[in-house]
Amino acid sequence: MTAVTEEEVEAVRALVAAIPEGKVTTYGDLAGAVGLSSARIVGWIMRTDSADLPWHRVVPASGKPAPHLVHRQLEELRAEGVPIRDGKIALRECRWAIEG
Repeated sequence: MTAVTEEEVEAVRALVAAIPEGKVTTYGDLAGAVGLSSARIVGWIMRTDSADLPWHRVVPASGKPAPHLVHRQLEELRAEGVPIRDGKIALRECRWAIEG
């Protein structure tokens, strides 16, 4: 994996913290906003440093949560009013546009 700077980690964390309730963004959206080369880097950051963040608002571009998170993530998103159909987040209706 490409080396990630502390500034990049903090930029991702700040964006995740800013996602409004009832909205979601994708790993790729975050990577693009921060200038990272891959959505996988955001995934790594989220796995290692997101316990204090609204992690459930960051989703794959497919709209389908990872199998090991699906129940917990969809439950949290439903509670915020995020539209979910057939186990998939309706991104067109709730995707957060990152300003930058």
